[in-house]
Amino acid sequence: MSIALLDPNDPGYKAAVRRLKKSQKSFDHAPSSSWTPFRAAEKLYMQKFPPPDLSAVLDLASGEEDRALEMQHSRWKGSPTAFPTRRLYHRNAHVVDNVPGLVLLPSYVDHSTQRALVRWALSEHARAPNETNLDAHYLLPPSGLWQTLLTDPSSVIAPKHRSDGAIHEREGPRQLVNNVAGGLDTFAELNAMPKLPPAPSPNAKAVTASSLLPRLRWANIGYSYHWGSKSYDFSKGNGVFPERIAELCRQAVASVDWQEVWKDVNLDGWGNEGPDWPSWATDYSPDAGIVNFYQLSDTLMGHVDRSEVSATSPLVSISLGSAAVFLIGSTTRDTPPLPILLRSGDVLIMSGPHCRRAYHGVPRILDKTIPPHLKQSLESDEDWAPYAAYLETTRINANVRQGMCKD
Repeated sequence: MSIALLDPNDPGYKAAVRRLKKSQKSFDHAPSSSWTPFRAAEKLYMQKFPPPDLSAVLDLASGEEDRALEMQHSRWKGSPTAFPTRRLYHRNAHVVDNVPGLVLLPSYVDHSTQRALVRWALSEHARAPNETNLDAHYLLPPSGLWQTLLTDPSSVIAPKHRSDGAIHEREGPRQLVNNVAGGLDTFAELNAMPKLPPAPSPNAKAVTASSLLPRLRWANIGYSYHWGSKSYDFSKGNGVFPERIAELCRQAVASVDWQEVWKDVNLDGWGNEGPDWPSWATDYSPDAGIVNFYQLSDTLMGHVDRSEVSATSPLVSISLGSAAVFLIGSTTRDTPPLPILLRSGDVLIMSGPHCRRAYHGVPRILDKTIPPHLKQSLESDEDWAPYAAYLETTRINANVRQGMCKD
């Protein structure tokens, strides 16, 4: 977003106001009475102009002295006291009691590890044998799209054609799937559900590596997730789960005092054996997940994760690159969601029966929020320039979970 759109005295701001008024002559932009509270919040933060007010968005970084330089370079700021959080006494971890099981670890990932994870996500992970959103439609090089971009950005990537005789999912817009929730009692049903591969797009054309890279949206981790049925395809095995991500997530989970998180919280939904949080610090074992690559105009609409058999163990989300507004509500869309600003290096953990089944989404990626340590080139990172350029328009988010029960 241009800085002009944040300054009411700038001619660019005034021109945007005129365009807005002109557009409103033909369309009713008032909130619809049919919108749920969650949808209304999504609309608010998706709004391009006037830019949304973030004063009600929890922004823990804005209250941290060691992130002052980062805040100076960010045009978007929320409030560290937008709504109540409870800080755990032994570390910089914050509990959101209004969403039982939600824990925030601001600045958990240090600067050098953030850079290493960005390198890993692009050069090592978003390539075979890991599935990406592009595999269904293009013949991607074995070395990966990123490596091809670095060595020959003008090289042409050919599209796939529906000529292999395989049976694919039907073409057309993806349909809303009200999937069966994962669980031990539904595992057999989900496992038997047909999981046809997506059909190659008939409109895909040969394109250069540099033009295709912005279309990268996700790369799978561990167990393969089948988007058509919104369930895991266990017939493909447990896939590749990188140890560096598994260890980072295990450490994050083990760093939390879960007794403090769950004290005085009584919830149903833990299962017949009761709460499993006492063992998370020692036996949390992530086995599924995804790396998301968001462009500035992308959104993730409100949804509930229902596919995992293990429905209470922690889901760990690692933010890299551009900041984003994250919304989390309750088990229905009728609950007004809490808005949280997640910045590079922050870790968010969703755990327990309420939080893991809560509606959540990302309505806004915030431009001009790349922290200085992801921009500059260090002597030890002389080849960082292409990564820094990519991050100027991108947010990378690794989110992992323990999809299967331990036993």
